[in-house]
Amino acid sequence: MFPNPLFRDRTHAGEELAEVIAADLEKLQMASLASPLVYALPRGGLPVAEPVARRLGCPLSVVVAKKITLPENPELALGAVTSDGYVLWSDRRPGSFSDQHSILRHAHIKAQNQWQQFATYCPPVAIADRLILLVDDGIATGMTVEVAVGAVRSQKPAAIWICVPVAPFEVLPSVREYCDRLIVLETPHIFLSVSRFYEEFPQVETSEAIECLKRQNN
Repeated sequence: MFPNPLFRDRTHAGEELAEVIAADLEKLQMASLASPLVYALPRGGLPVAEPVARRLGCPLSVVVAKKITLPENPELALGAVTSDGYVLWSDRRPGSFSDQHSILRHAHIKAQNQWQQFATYCPPVAIADRLILLVDDGIATGMTVEVAVGAVRSQKPAAIWICVPVAPFEVLPSVREYCDRLIVLETPHIFLSVSRFYEEFPQVETSEAIECLKRQNN
């Protein structure tokens, strides 16, 4: 943990983020743009996104994205895929087609399975011509949020904002390239991991993530 954490927990970070987003919407006179939709990257993004959706009075849903990794090195991201099959590869993708197919299929099944856990609690809303606020608890490399943006972009929203409490300063230029607006509360130069900037950063269980959706959408 960072000696002086920036946030108490994900809910606190979401409350801080919500105020900044609301102020930006008002400043840009976009608050009435077909009412924004808040999408979280589960599971950790949901406790952050819930205060944002509550502050704006709008639906809360999820975009499920999983890293594509090798079984022997699950920490090294070779790409990412969403539950609906949108794929992004890094420069480190395997050269063999059979290897690519195998690890992509494994990640895609994981994403589909997680989506099925949340689908019942996500409102059936159309994305086209809406402002989408994509929220996570932080950005490390940016790969999963980038593939999530690609999946959402294919449904032709009016704009996509990426909104996170914390991200490393050096990834900001590349992240800005694939969204319409980037909101980051803190950009430490020495990063290492998202968790070190939270006082409490437990794993978010599926049941807790579902409760976030139920509270906002019921």
